[in-house]
Order: sequence, then structure tokens, then C-alpha cells
Amino acid sequence: MNYSDFLLMGPECVLVLLLILTFVADFVLQKCTAKVKWFYPLMSAFMLMLVGSTLYTASTETAAVSAFGGFYVATPAVNVMKVILAFGTWIVIIMAQPWLQRTQHLAGEFYMLLLSTLLGMFFMMSSGNFLLFFLGLETASVPLACLVAFDKWKKNSAEAAAKYILVATFSSGVMLYGLSFVYAATGSLYFDQVYNGLYASSYATSTSWLPANALAITGMVFFFSGLGFKISLVPFHFWTADTYQGAPTPITGYLSVISKGAAAITLAIILLKVFQPLVAYWEYLLDIVIVLSITVANLFAIRQSELKRFMAFSSISQAGYIMLAVIGNGPTGVAALTYYVLVYIVANMAVFTIINVVEHNNGGRTDMAAYNGFYQTNPKLSFLMTLALFSLGGIPPFAGMFSKFFVFMAAAQQGSFAAYFVVFIALLNTVISLYYYLLIVKAIYITKTDSPLPTFQSDFNTKCALVVCTAGVALFGICSCLYEWIAAAGID
Repeated sequence: MNYSDFLLMGPECVLVLLLILTFVADFVLQKCTAKVKWFYPLMSAFMLMLVGSTLYTASTETAAVSAFGGFYVATPAVNVMKVILAFGTWIVIIMAQPWLQRTQHLAGEFYMLLLSTLLGMFFMMSSGNFLLFFLGLETASVPLACLVAFDKWKKNSAEAAAKYILVATFSSGVMLYGLSFVYAATGSLYFDQVYNGLYASSYATSTSWLPANALAITGMVFFFSGLGFKISLVPFHFWTADTYQGAPTPITGYLSVISKGAAAITLAIILLKVFQPLVAYWEYLLDIVIVLSITVANLFAIRQSELKRFMAFSSISQAGYIMLAVIGNGPTGVAALTYYVLVYIVANMAVFTIINVVEHNNGGRTDMAAYNGFYQTNPKLSFLMTLALFSLGGIPPFAGMFSKFFVFMAAAQQGSFAAYFVVFIALLNTVISLYYYLLIVKAIYITKTDSPLPTFQSDFNTKCALVVCTAGVALFGICSCLYEWIAAAGID
């Protein structure tokens, strides 16, 4: 083993270093009464270091790098996604600070769990072998279950964690079962060797190609099903609403954007680069799942009266739109997916930041009725909530409209009737999503109530998170250089 290969794992090495520093800081500040107060600026500085280091790596490494014999592979597109996920995690840390202060949780545990799951996502995205992919997936999943159960004295939080860990265990088992079929068909777990084995078996002239292809197709379907649980695609979505509702609001936001973005880009990379010889099979599978995810989630979202469950079904629908980019089967699709995740992070985190501050000032209520007449007492927060919802719905001129346009364009470039049909269904569902997002706007501005939420002042951290997210919603759509940078990385 060449230890100089560790130098090629820049973002992961920085993240491990930050984990160690966080552990040391937690130990040093253990008896400090103002621990939460002092820990927050330290972690903000750490996350800015991570964002800066990942941005430097994404800017300087213009070609794919491989380490440890192909076990670890980092492409420019993956490096860009690491920048986006680190940026999103920084927003989560900002918006979680008021929650940490008022609940008196151990801030060190929260930060270490958050960084641990981000490290797992980094390994998962940079894997060149299914073994490293699975290790990264579990490194991300186990700390997430702990974060979901962080409000351990609340029944809903414990129930949400139980459901999440049970579904995660089941999906991991299904995925491992599928990978065993892939290994049986190709004799390897390395991505490039699996691709070569599938490509060779697809064009073999001997009678032995059929069993190998049958094994590979079965393994691919099981693998897709297992990762579909992580992205909460229909019909693998049943855990999502209960987990989102029971988890602490900052963790719900983290689950809905960071975890989903990492799993989506990983699935896209593996489908396009490993299972490409089986594209005729997984394209139809993906078409069906996308149509079901967008349609079923939108119909169920209309019926929700609890806002976190509402956002859960919204995230299932958004997952369908994210995977729509993969139908394009090329670098344009990867770029559109990455850009969509970036825009989705700022819009969704703006909504969850407002849900978090309203929950704190309204006795823990997160039902939609609590927002009736919200504009009368808190017009600024109402306005920012409306902007974020319009972006999620794809209303111009906000960034969400551009992100949807790019995924539609990427899918349509495939050129088949099935691709056009899926894009058409997605366009119809965009109208449905506009309707249920406007239900919240209606409650804020139109629905009358005798007892609206009292006027309250948002704390400094909430204001910072909202400023960053709102700036992203307003500017990411018109800053063409941002998409060009992402698209240039996706070509490789």
C-alpha cells in the first residue's frame, strides 16, 4: 500500500481532521458552562474550512484521481457535489444552533455525528469498489439514526429512529443480496471490472451469456431497490413521513437534502458508469419509479395537514425530479442533477429554518393551521417562506424554475418516447405541486384566524441561515457561471 495515496483524498482527510479536532474540543469544553455558545463559532469555522478545502480540490483537480488500486475514485463531478454537501451541512449547523441552545443537548455529540455521516457520504460518492461504497453507506446511515433519535425523551423521535434503522437495515440487506449476484456474474466488486464483465457478457456469443446477464440484471434490480430506500423513491418511501415528523427539525432538513443528494449522485454514477451495459433494463425501471415517485408523493402531499409530513412527501416528489436527470444518460444529466441538488438545498433549508423557529415560538406545533394569518404578525418570515416555496414549485424567476428546466432538458435529450412521456408526466405534476405549495401560502396570507402566531424576533443564527438560503434562491438561477462550472465538471 502506498501511503501517499492518502494525499489524493483531500476532502476526506480534512473531514477526519475536523472530527478529531471536534472530539478534542468537546473533551476540553466538557465542564464549560457556556459550551454550546463557544462550540458554535468553532464548528462554523471548521465547516468553512471544509467548504474551502473541497472547493479548492474541485477547482484544481480537473481530471479523475484514483487511489489504492481503484478502490477510491474522485471525479470532478463528485468533488463539486462534495462542495455542495459541505455547504448544505454548514447551513444545517447554523440553523440548528438555536435548537441546541434551548434543548441543552450535548453539542459535541451532535457535531461529531453530523460530521461522521458526512464522511460516510464522501466515501460513498468516491467509491470505486462496491465494498467501499457499502462501508460509506453504513458510515452515513448509523450516525443518521442516532441523530434522528437525538430527542430521546420524546416518543416521536424514538419511534422515528426505530423506523429509520429498521428500514435502513432491510435496505442494506437487499442491497448486499443484489451485490452478491453482481459478484457472481462478473467475479469482481471493482466498478470498472464489473462494467467490463457486463459489457463482455452482453456481447458474448457462447450460450453462457444468458445466466450471467440474468444474475447481473437481478443484482442490479436489488441494488437499485436498496438505494431507492435511501433516496425515498416510491415504492420504497414508507419510512419517510414518520421519520421526518419525529426527528428534530434540523435533522429532518439534513435528511431531506444532504442525505438525499449524496445517495442520488451515487446512484446516478453507478447506473451510468457501472451498469451502463444494462441500460436497456434500468431505464424502464427508472421511468416507472420516477413517475410513481412524483405522482404518488404529490397526491399524498395534498392531504397533509402536518407541515413536516407535508415536506416529507414534497421531498419524495423532489427525489423523482432529481432522478429524472439520469434518464438523459450522459454528462448533461449529471450536471443537471448536481445543480438541482444545490438549488434544492437552499430552498428546502429555508423552509425548514422557518419551521424550526416557528416550532420554537409556538409550543412545538408544526401543523399547517399554526401558520394561519402568519403574515399579520411576521411579514418578513412569511415573505421568505413564500420565496422558498415558489422556488420548490418551480415558479420563475427563482432558481427552482431553472433547476427543473435543466432536468427536463437532460431527460428529453434521451430522445425516446418513454423519456418524452416521463417528462410530460413530470410537467403535469409540477402543476399539482404548485397547488399544494400554494396551500401554505394561502394559510399564511389569506386564511383568517382569531389567534395568529405572536410577533417574535428571530435570533441571529436563524437570520444568517435565511440570508444565505434566500440569496441562493434568488441568485443561483441567474448566475450562469455557477451552472457552467458544474457542467464542466460533469463532462469528466
